[in-house]
Amino acid sequence: MADLRLATIRDILAGYEHERVEREKVSRRAAVATILRGRGDDAEVLLIRRAERPNDPWSGQMAFPGGHVEPGERMLEAAMRETREEIGLDLGSYGDLIGRLDQAHAVARGRRLDLLIAPYVFELQAEPERYTPNYEVAEVVWAPLRPMLLGDAHTFMEYELDGEKRRFPGYDVDGRVVWGLTYRMLGNLFALLHPEWEPIDY
Repeated sequence: MADLRLATIRDILAGYEHERVEREKVSRRAAVATILRGRGDDAEVLLIRRAERPNDPWSGQMAFPGGHVEPGERMLEAAMRETREEIGLDLGSYGDLIGRLDQAHAVARGRRLDLLIAPYVFELQAEPERYTPNYEVAEVVWAPLRPMLLGDAHTFMEYELDGEKRRFPGYDVDGRVVWGLTYRMLGNLFALLHPEWEPIDY
């Protein structure tokens, strides 16, 4: 049985050296916040459902709060700023940085982009009175890690790519499907927490 207590997750992440991508190999950078909170011997992760926007390649998808790094800004600063702007959560006041996951290249419509994503993992220290999503965010959702890690929440997303319908693995979170880049980043976390975890292919 996987140990999903926050103290255990914190210890595992403290000893993990995440994979990096050389800055010279990408021209654009972004950062996201993977925010965890404890629920007894379990943990939950904060997800956002992106608003439906015609020019957004990830329109309507489930994701972590985050966005592009601005000139002169560090990636961690971008993750914290974007979280504050998107859902009104000040991680400087309510969160504690406990680790990082592997950096990843963004993919949109099946094509790898010249965009690097850096995930920072935070532990929520106190619950804010409320979340205030901006125009980019349709809703904020807390999802338990255990059903996703153990495979109970596994599902798939059907997506049309180059005129062909394809299936991509995902997690069912109360009828919302987590797939794509967020699925991959969660997989990085699950592989650290549970040595027997393996991704499911469709």
